[in-house]
Amino acid sequence: MSSVIDSNLVEEHNVSADHDANFDALATRLSRDGHDVDALLNRAEAFGVAVPSWGVGTGGTRFARFPGAGEPRHVFDKLNDCGVIQQLTRATPTVSLHIPWDDEDPTALREQADALGLGFDAMNSNTFQDQPDQAHSYKHGSLSHVDGATRDQAIEHNLHCIDVGKAIGSKALTVWVGDGSNFPGQTDMGAQFDRYLDAMRSIYNALPDDWQLFSEHKIYEPAFYSTVVQDWGTNYLIATELGPKASCLVDLGHHAPTVNIEMIVSRLIRFGKLGGFHFNDSKYGDDDLDSGSVDPYRLFLVFNELIEAERRVDTFAPAYMLDQSHNVTDPIESLMSSAIEVQRACLQALLVDREALQGYRDDNDALMASETLKAAFRTDVGPLLAEARKRTGGAIDPVGTFRASGYRDQVAAERPAVSGAGGGIV
Repeated sequence: MSSVIDSNLVEEHNVSADHDANFDALATRLSRDGHDVDALLNRAEAFGVAVPSWGVGTGGTRFARFPGAGEPRHVFDKLNDCGVIQQLTRATPTVSLHIPWDDEDPTALREQADALGLGFDAMNSNTFQDQPDQAHSYKHGSLSHVDGATRDQAIEHNLHCIDVGKAIGSKALTVWVGDGSNFPGQTDMGAQFDRYLDAMRSIYNALPDDWQLFSEHKIYEPAFYSTVVQDWGTNYLIATELGPKASCLVDLGHHAPTVNIEMIVSRLIRFGKLGGFHFNDSKYGDDDLDSGSVDPYRLFLVFNELIEAERRVDTFAPAYMLDQSHNVTDPIESLMSSAIEVQRACLQALLVDREALQGYRDDNDALMASETLKAAFRTDVGPLLAEARKRTGGAIDPVGTFRASGYRDQVAAERPAVSGAGGGIV
């Protein structure tokens, strides 16, 4: 594996007496409380969340996009940027590609990924935008379009994503569509849903035996009156209709502000249909903000449900991926921060005193049950995460080390500046 950033620089920045003292103090406290510090370190070292290839570029808003220096020109630049994130955080071993944005020779993709020590996570199809060479427009829908030829085009695109995925070692396909309506009466919502299901069955039937199909729900946008896959209930119906290889993908940002996402997670776990996550954060809905930037407690509560499920089901292993948009920050820095926040929530959830929690639940002691969760959430596991990174060759301070490396200036000199004209990717 080649290092994108000089490993000597990483080692120099990892010399920190403050870190050693902070980790020793935390380890002593955790051991005193009955936690196995080595087991926690092992879990931190094994943790992985996939990076979206599109996430290393500037996303923006529907009104404007403000590209930064050194924007990736193509998927191979994206892989290099993802390699930096993995090198410094040791928490992002895989990349999730989006077709057609990343539609390149699979052999070349695998060779570069292997050189960077990266693998590939779920494939992502795109039938929410028109491409220059396509025959039929998705303006009025894709997999649910009234025109059979347009639906067939969308199906064929997803089948192509599967073919690319098989060639690069992916094991899943994520399907999100923007289909819906903007006016009452615009569409027969029942017939539209049936057309979507029929199209998804064609995609499902083409899956290899060891693949998963993740359907993603989104409450609104770009359809603002009705959306074909608008909530977790519809998503569950889709996964149930399709079969055992289909499950639901939960994007933390695609919910109304008052929705209890951790309860949705619990329900999908209960019925065996939780496939995975797109981690981000939101204030109002579908904001695609950095993970843990607005509501880190909610992220922790989601992982509390996940850790509970792990204790009950040995084979429980949902897919984790980041999915966020950056308009005012460096994408690499934001993705590193988000990966660490997701990893942090997982480790905090492992600290919950499950025996005490169950006792308070049995006694209907709502206050102490809540305090038991808060005690784990309030524990600063940052030194433990930093130690895990240090032991695996990562950086104690990924953002500080990244800035000291000069990587952004280096790629800015190599990659042409990108115009900010037009709307953003939303």
